Amino acid sequence: MAEKKRILVVDDEDTITRAVQLYLEAEGRYEVRTVNDPGRALQAAREFQPDLAILDIVMPRVDGGELAARMAAQPDLSDVPVIFLTALVKEAELGGQGKTIGGYPFLAKPVEPTDLLALIESTLGATGG
Repeated sequence: MAEKKRILVVDDEDTITRAVQLYLEAEGRYEVRTVNDPGRALQAAREFQPDLAILDIVMPRVDGGELAARMAAQPDLSDVPVIFLTALVKEAELGGQGKTIGGYPFLAKPVEPTDLLALIESTLGATGG
């Protein structure tokens, strides 16, 4: 059996992190670590060494964009692909796939689990994961 891909999920709403964790772990191909305090996310990323990070954009103290930049500045985390989740943009406003924020792909909340899984798989596939 192939080694499970490690996914870090950072969102200040525990209902979001828990739902994403349950869905991805049910797939059987992912090991998921969740962080609800964005101030602890960088340390968690260093410890967990994820293959991919899913970050909320709007969070207290450290927003997702700042966290992505901090990760990119760390030699051991700079290659970790990031997917943003955001409530700032609604699915109806997207007008199609392939949208990015700061160069990172994103999905609008509430996210459809199948859309999230497809984006994870294409992102990991594009990075050789």
